[in-house]
Amino acid sequence: MSTRAVRTTASALADLRNEPRSPLPGSEKSALADTPATVAAGIKPLRATAVAKAKPASSRKKITVSVVVPRIKPVTQAAVVGKHLTRAQFKSSHAAAPSSVKAVQAFAKAFNLSSKAEPAHSTVHVTGTVKDMQEAFGVTLQEHTVGTKTLRIRQGAIYLPDSVLPHVQAVLGLDNRPQAKPHYRVGKARAAASTSFTPPQLAQLYGFPPSAKATGQTIALIELGGGFRQADIAAYFKSLGIAAPSVKAVLVDGGKNAPSNANGADGEVMLDIEVAAAVAPGAKIAVYFAPNTDQGFVDAIATAAHDTTNKPTIISISWGGPESSWTSQALTALDNACKDAAALGITVTAAAGDDGSNDGVGDGKKHVDFPASSPNVLACGGTKLVASNGAITSEVVWNETANNEGATGGGISTAFPQPTWQKSVAATKSGRGVPDVAGDANPTTGYQVRVDGQNMVIGGTSAVAPLWAGLIALSNATNKNAAGLPQAKLYSTTGQKAFRDITSGNNGAFKAAKGWDACTGLGSPKAASIITLLATKSSAKKKTSRAKA
Repeated sequence: MSTRAVRTTASALADLRNEPRSPLPGSEKSALADTPATVAAGIKPLRATAVAKAKPASSRKKITVSVVVPRIKPVTQAAVVGKHLTRAQFKSSHAAAPSSVKAVQAFAKAFNLSSKAEPAHSTVHVTGTVKDMQEAFGVTLQEHTVGTKTLRIRQGAIYLPDSVLPHVQAVLGLDNRPQAKPHYRVGKARAAASTSFTPPQLAQLYGFPPSAKATGQTIALIELGGGFRQADIAAYFKSLGIAAPSVKAVLVDGGKNAPSNANGADGEVMLDIEVAAAVAPGAKIAVYFAPNTDQGFVDAIATAAHDTTNKPTIISISWGGPESSWTSQALTALDNACKDAAALGITVTAAAGDDGSNDGVGDGKKHVDFPASSPNVLACGGTKLVASNGAITSEVVWNETANNEGATGGGISTAFPQPTWQKSVAATKSGRGVPDVAGDANPTTGYQVRVDGQNMVIGGTSAVAPLWAGLIALSNATNKNAAGLPQAKLYSTTGQKAFRDITSGNNGAFKAAKGWDACTGLGSPKAASIITLLATKSSAKKKTSRAKA
């Protein structure tokens, strides 16, 4: 990082405006193209509309972007898998580097932009007109309208003054194309109630301790659209005979709790709330609503990880998109936000996707979903579960593509190398393997939920992320310690005995097999064994303790 002093005199600010510029690595944005996220947002087709038809963005409109800056010290892998940091320790060692904050704020001032630093997030929020943003970041912003949807778009790289460049890791929010889609599937009419389950029924089948409570735990849910109604929550939990949870909306970057109808993102929001709270009675729920952009996604996770009011102990994410649809700057920024959470002892669960080994890209190649592919989250794949007389009779890989009802995501990351805790898995030698764990996701054997006054059956790997979030909440409460990133224990020889190994089925390019596979990971949980496992000290922690001694 440059040690050049940051000057804020009038002449210095003028110099910043005239200084030579270079592209910000990883900021390159592609030309307009369909992605699973844009298609899901109802703005298809993009390729069919020439870029030339886009019009200049309104120069006077004010927007806010998130500028991610380096930390005092990067969060190390030892901090993630070893002893968790307190918030005070994190602030002392890993908050935003003051020199970088000062450099970005001086840069903003030079271009008539206001700024507000959030040191814990390692972010400076910069606000100003489109005209000033374009000049500051060396970009051209355009508006592209398809039907009722209007997007602000940019192409190519972001360019920064050479003295500022070392102080910036990402600039998010100039472009507001949808970044992710929710990973849920609504069961068709033939998915009768007799083949679906309430969340407590699934908890019983997976061996969740019947008397366990998650009192003292808060589960954070990341939502990029939709909303919830308290009346639905009250009615649903009354029907289950369970006390309704405390559910609080936290608004990020102008996001809103905006329920509309059961055909939209409300299905995702309600599925997440109802599954997580029903399997982890006593837990509080905090729902972080943010816009469906790379900026909103990153800021929502960072806000949850560093929320000193609600203090989440688990973060559940049911949205995502193929790794190939992300800029590398956004992918790194979101991964780092998940790493922050892990270092603070917060477990992050993420849905592995509902479009099989291609992840909905449609190019005939293998793709994995992000953020499930982050090595700092617990990636959750899907199964098809059949039960009789209160016991599981069959559990195979979820793949109903023949019926147009989706299949679990999974595969090998091209963005992240093999993590240390997957070293014993030969199949992941070339990259981080997805998923880690699994649970019922098939919409034909899905979850009975209530959405906007309607009783529905919903599946998808987005149901598995809150299911595992609830299990981790019970584990934290029972063991009186935070699980954090649990993979070192889960992938151990002892840990693998805490799973139902799924050995039948495929998700397209990958087949189930004995042990870990790229369809269902280690398998579905034997919940009581998982809780016992997470109470023990991992070898990583023991080594850390010996090293300190």
